[in-house]
This record gives sequence, structure tokens and C-alpha cells, in this order.
Amino acid sequence: MEENVTKESKRIRENFQIFGVATFLFACFYSVCMYKNDAGITYLLLVVAGLYYVRYCGKQFGFAAKKGTLFYVICILLLGISTFCTDDARIIFFNKTGVFLLMISMVLYNVFETKKWGLGKYVVTIVQSVLWSWGEWVRPFGDAKYYCKNKLGSKGKTILYAAVSVAVSVPVVAVVLNLLMSADVLFGDMAQRVLESLNLKNIIGVLGLTVLVFFAVYGFLSYVVKGEIREEVAEGKKAESILAIPMAGILTVLYLVFSVVQIGGLFLGKMTLPKGYTYAMYAREGFFQLLAVSIFNLLLVLAGIQFFKKNKILTVLLTLMSLCTFIMIASSAMRMVLYIKTYHLTFLRILVLWGLMLLAILFAGVITTLYKKQFSLFRYSVVVVTVCYLGLSFAHPDYWIAKYNVSHQSKVIAMDSGYLRDLSADAAPVLVPYFGMKEADSRWNTDDVVSVRKFNVSRFVAKQLVEKQ
Repeated sequence: MEENVTKESKRIRENFQIFGVATFLFACFYSVCMYKNDAGITYLLLVVAGLYYVRYCGKQFGFAAKKGTLFYVICILLLGISTFCTDDARIIFFNKTGVFLLMISMVLYNVFETKKWGLGKYVVTIVQSVLWSWGEWVRPFGDAKYYCKNKLGSKGKTILYAAVSVAVSVPVVAVVLNLLMSADVLFGDMAQRVLESLNLKNIIGVLGLTVLVFFAVYGFLSYVVKGEIREEVAEGKKAESILAIPMAGILTVLYLVFSVVQIGGLFLGKMTLPKGYTYAMYAREGFFQLLAVSIFNLLLVLAGIQFFKKNKILTVLLTLMSLCTFIMIASSAMRMVLYIKTYHLTFLRILVLWGLMLLAILFAGVITTLYKKQFSLFRYSVVVVTVCYLGLSFAHPDYWIAKYNVSHQSKVIAMDSGYLRDLSADAAPVLVPYFGMKEADSRWNTDDVVSVRKFNVSRFVAKQLVEKQ
């Protein structure tokens, strides 16, 4: 294997017995923890194993854990804990996505010098490291061949040939067995009973998952240290601020007028409404539009900072635009709260309020960036998004949805009842006493929740409540 590679890449190839075995053991543990198990306590054990695997490989390369690594570790562990404490499929999905992104970010943070990296560079590098690592999935074969040939000598060739023979024999045996089973009824019946007793479907599933994880993790590890990710960040030329000032000025004036209308009409209620409009109708519309404009303003201000030269007039305009956005965020939040009072609580409405709060905190960082050049907006954003999401993750939204809607039961209509019954086990402490939930036996009263591998706090609590009915 003659190629220009980094010393870390050579180390993987020359120490396949270390990296290959470690990756294989992690892949096996992944399958044991996650096969047909979406949110059991073993997910937390897998997260711990993943952190240990990353640290172990880092030590083999000689990478020292940087100071900020502890933040990543704590957040990843908290997401692991949250996952086996909830039954909400949406939160479980977001948790696992968060663990995946934080784990990759932690690896990049420790392997590369990322102080000058911005949001764009991080996003591009994460996508690149995930997609381009697919090209490294054949790497274990080459590394195993190199190790057997150069490290084990004649014994290595024997092991390699034996491994190839076993790999080739599996599909051959499967084809021959299938032919023999169809050729003789007695043999076919006996073989079918043997295969059923072995639970061949699960065995194949576990083996397939193990192989998939092994190649994916080994490929990612190989690509990250391969030397194809550029560490430096190109310093692009910034445009003259005069190009941005006119647009920023017009939008700021528009936002100032809009803000005055919001303060007078919505917050103080002192403006005359159009004919046919009630104050309730006025207050309950437009929150999604305002959310969209707030996100647009965030991107606009970031573009002003990133692509245009610093200018006092532009800085003032971007500051006023940000301050007006705070008013828009408050207006949208107020409208959503009033909407909830009429049409009750749903996960999407909680997500909107959470997103508005997040936007407000991010804008505080954006304003700081306008006046403090050394302020790391990217790191601030990562911390803010992670901490705010952890709050949402541990809050069990379905519980609060059920609690709020049930407490307003005089207004609950048939549609709400159906929505409530479809909530996850997180809402069981509210729903079981309210509905009786005898029909929930098939969903919550199962033996899976008390098994060691699939134990989940929320599902266990729901099972206990249902059994008491």
C-alpha cells in the first residue's frame, strides 16, 4: 500500500491489532446495546463506551484531551441519561442526533486546531468527515492484509487465508443448505426447526449491525487522520460596508415602525384595529411569520458581520435591527401563548416557544460580537444550543402537554382527547389517572420495560401506573 499518508494513518495500518480489535469490540457492544432497543438503559452504557473508545484511540495517536473536551463529555452523557428516561420518540431522535454531532465535534476539536473555525467551517468539515469516510470502508481489508503480511509473516498469511475462506463459505453454505432443504422434506423440516431454535433472524440482524458499525467507525477514524481535512481557514476579502448600509438602513426603519406598532397595538392595546378584527384574532395570528423574520434577521446580521468591513454606521444599524428583532420575538411569543390558551398545547407549539427563547439568547451573543471582536460567537452558540436543548430534553414535553390540557378540561374537545391518548409514556402520570387508560395495556404494560437491556424509566413508571388501575 504505497501512498502519501500521515503518521497517524500509518499508525492505524501498522497497528491493526490495536485499532481493528478495539473497533470490532465497540461494534459488538453497539449491537448488544442497540439491536431492537431504541431507548433502553444500555444506550447510556453505549455512550460511555463510545467516549472511552474515542479517548483510547486518541491516546494511541498521542493526542492529549484539550481543555474544552469536558464540556462535550458532560453534554453527551446527559443526552445518554435523558434518552433512557423518556419515551418520546422525537426527543429520543434529537438526543441521538445530538450525541452523534457532539461526538464528531469533540473528535475534530481534539484532532485539529479549531480556534479560528466558524460555523460554516465546522458544518462543512462534519459533513465532509461523515460522507467522505464512506470511501474508507474498504480500509480494514487493506490494513488487515498489510498487518498479516508484514507483522505476522507466514502465520499471518495462514490467518488471512482462513478468514477469507470463512467469509466465502458463508454464502456458499447458505445456498447449498437452501437447495438441500427444498430437495428433501424430512431434512428441510429438521433444518427449519433447528434454524428456528437458533433464532437465525436475530443472529443475522446482530451480525449485520456489527459489521455495519465496524466499517462505519473504522472508516471515520481512518478518514479523520488521513490528512484530507484542511485545518487552516481561508481569510476571504470583505466587501465595502457601503454596499450593505442602504439595505440595512431601509430594513431598520421598517423594523422600527413595525416595533412601534407592536408596542402600541399588541403590548399596550392602544391602537385601532381594522373592521371585523377583534383583539383576540389580532393577537393569535402571525407568530410563524414573525419567527421566520426573526431567523432571517439573525442570518442577515451574521452576514453583515462576516462579509462586510466593520463600519460604525453599519454596526449601529445592525444593532438596531437586532433590538427590533427582540421585540418581534416577544410579539411572536405573546401571540403563541394566547393561541395556546385557546387551542391548547402541542409539541410543535412548545418547540416554537423554545425556538423563540433560543433565538433571543443567540441575538444577545450577536450583539456582543458587533462590539467585541475577540468574542467567539460559534462557541457561544454551541454552548447555548446544547444547554437549551438539554433543558427541553429533560423537561418531558408530553408530560406538560397532558398536564396543561387536562387542567383545562372544560375546554377539551374530542380531537384533544385523541391527541392526548397518543402521547408517549412521559404523559402517563397525568393520563392514567385522567382516562383510566385500560386500553394502554398493550402499549405500556409490557415485559420489555423491566428487562435489564431495555429498561426505560418513563416506560417503567407507565407500566407501574397501568398495573395499579
